[in-house]
Amino acid sequence: MKIFVTGVAGQLGHDVMNELEKRGIEGVGTDLAPAYAGLMDGTAVTRMPYVSLDITDPSAVAAVIREIAPDAVIHCAAWTAVDKAEDCPELCRKVNADGTRNIAEICRELDIPMMYFSTDYVFNGSGTRPWEPEDAYEPLGVYGATKAEGEVAVKENLSKFFILRIAWVFGKNGKNFIRTMLNLAKTRDHLTVVSDQIGTPTYTFDLARLVVDMIQTDKYGIYHVTNEGPYLSWFEFAKAIFEEAGITTMTVTPVTSEEYAAKAKRPSNSRMDRSKLVREGFTPLPEWRDALKRYLEVLKEEEKA
Repeated sequence: MKIFVTGVAGQLGHDVMNELEKRGIEGVGTDLAPAYAGLMDGTAVTRMPYVSLDITDPSAVAAVIREIAPDAVIHCAAWTAVDKAEDCPELCRKVNADGTRNIAEICRELDIPMMYFSTDYVFNGSGTRPWEPEDAYEPLGVYGATKAEGEVAVKENLSKFFILRIAWVFGKNGKNFIRTMLNLAKTRDHLTVVSDQIGTPTYTFDLARLVVDMIQTDKYGIYHVTNEGPYLSWFEFAKAIFEEAGITTMTVTPVTSEEYAAKAKRPSNSRMDRSKLVREGFTPLPEWRDALKRYLEVLKEEEKA
């Protein structure tokens, strides 16, 4: 089996490529850079082939994927700068919606499955009920709107598709909330963190294992995937990070979203119902606290190196 993976310079794409390599599955990675640089520090960690590709160029997308002739595409590339999207809506749409459509159209031509990663931001973030995979779109901002448009592009073009909605993502190869908290703890002893946005995090290392399991099946459809465990706020997540990291000097104070103003409105309710995974025979991701512990160990090893 040969898998074409976009966005390999990011957290998820990086882990997906490494998971394919671990299992002896042929993977071809792509991103904007002329050559694959590996981790953020430039350390190459995969021997998989790589090709530079701008997914917003439809002719280039079609030519590259035709030439590679993969058995499936795992589309990890995305514009994820939520606040910057409000200032650059067309650029964000070009990547998340148009780029996704370009890939979906060539997948339709070649009759191959495609996996697309979406977000809880496609919903309006209200209430307390966990979002179901078939709930209606009602995004709050540009980022959510363009990811919803990407979903539509996939569904309009393909019957063989997986849409995985994920949230609060963290992994080795990129910036994330955990890294930010630990970095701030080096220079501060007090932080304020929002306490009225509720959800669950997603560790890309765990997600990548599910992704590779799933892409080898025909159990197509829309899934919600985050690490298991109780729903929590960003405030509670920050406290857990410091507890697990053994940082006792940090004081964390809860604030509301209104008090912590951001350009793009964040959903208050990012709870997602993950039960479809079990119904379809997939193993859920481990609990988020376990994932956090393992990730902190990875960061410790990174510091030693």
